[in-house]
Amino acid sequence: MPTPGFWRTLEPRERTTLLAAAGGWAVDAFDFNLYGLVVPALIALWGISRPQAGLAATAALLTSALGGWLAGALSDRLGRVRVLQLTIAWFAGLSLLAGCARSFPELLAVRALQGLGFGGEWAVGAALMAEAIKPALRGRAVGTVQSAWALGWGLAAALYAAAFSFLPAALAWRALFWAGTLPALLIVYVRRRVPEPARPAAAPGRHGRLLDIFAPVIIGRTALAALMATGMQGGYYAITTWLPTYLKTVRRLSVLDTGSYLMVIIAGSFAGYLTAAWASDRLGRRVTFALFALGSLLIAVGYTLAPIDDRAMALLGFPLGFFVSGNFSGVGAFFAELFPGPVRGAGMGFAYSVGRGAGALFPALVGLLSARLPLGAAIGAFASSAYLVVLIAVALLPETRALAAATTEAAVRDPALT
Repeated sequence: MPTPGFWRTLEPRERTTLLAAAGGWAVDAFDFNLYGLVVPALIALWGISRPQAGLAATAALLTSALGGWLAGALSDRLGRVRVLQLTIAWFAGLSLLAGCARSFPELLAVRALQGLGFGGEWAVGAALMAEAIKPALRGRAVGTVQSAWALGWGLAAALYAAAFSFLPAALAWRALFWAGTLPALLIVYVRRRVPEPARPAAAPGRHGRLLDIFAPVIIGRTALAALMATGMQGGYYAITTWLPTYLKTVRRLSVLDTGSYLMVIIAGSFAGYLTAAWASDRLGRRVTFALFALGSLLIAVGYTLAPIDDRAMALLGFPLGFFVSGNFSGVGAFFAELFPGPVRGAGMGFAYSVGRGAGALFPALVGLLSARLPLGAAIGAFASSAYLVVLIAVALLPETRALAAATTEAAVRDPALT
């Protein structure tokens, strides 16, 4: 697990970049998870169905696929830091509009636009981190940034419990979205403190192009990376989008009890991120992905399908968060090592965002299936299928931990990419 010793080995510019990327990922998590938390209130206030609620989550994820690819490619040309600021401003500003929505169609449209920022922030932030941190520490550094997702999620859950305890439901959900605009202040820090990382120069006359990631020398990795991201995110979104609704409507928990259960899961998520970050550098990327995907599959089935009481479910919340979130810890470093410098942003953005786009179908499909099966069974069925996909993709991808920076960048000058 990353330690204070790890922090001391980072140079000042690396620490500054890590803090900025972690902050961006935390505010991304905060804004994204607000929707899942307010779904029960929207169902009650607007009379929307579960399939409709799932559609809004799916819409944001689908547009995030496009946003990640485009923002990643744009950052290859304009710079990581500049585009990172744009993505944060985009999704924070649209959070304000989400809180002003007067109907479900309006909220659906705003969430779809907001997704462009969600996707772009990950692609640019992960590329920024991978290029700013020395290769020997890349897995731990990028994984530590991923752990900030749990902090943003935890803040969203805490504000959810407070808002719905002290405000009427009709105002509480709006207040949560309005609070999502405050993290835009991070842009000031990024602008003043974060340097643009040095990137390898492309061959003369050669600049990364949007479609270079489909060149014969690299298309196999592009496809498998996208498949792996699809499984990870499909499983994650099937669980986290519907978990608050499951706890509140199926398990009949109160707002405060739902918040408490979520906090146990979020604590497990934080530990999972940090543990997987350490493991990806020590054990290797593929071994770590396989262990966490298998753990996610088993615990997701047990949490949603096994006949357990509320106490057992609370105890299982920690390993649920640990494995499901820990899956993502090494993804940024792994994808950065799979794609050469001039197309790194485009490649990482495309693979991760295709995963988001395909994984976006899972919340809607869970909503549809829950009309015929219990909600827990629907969540468990799609989550377990998703993690099987991860295991297949990981088995076919190469191990990249041992790649030195020179090896990683060697493909930049491969004639097949020009």
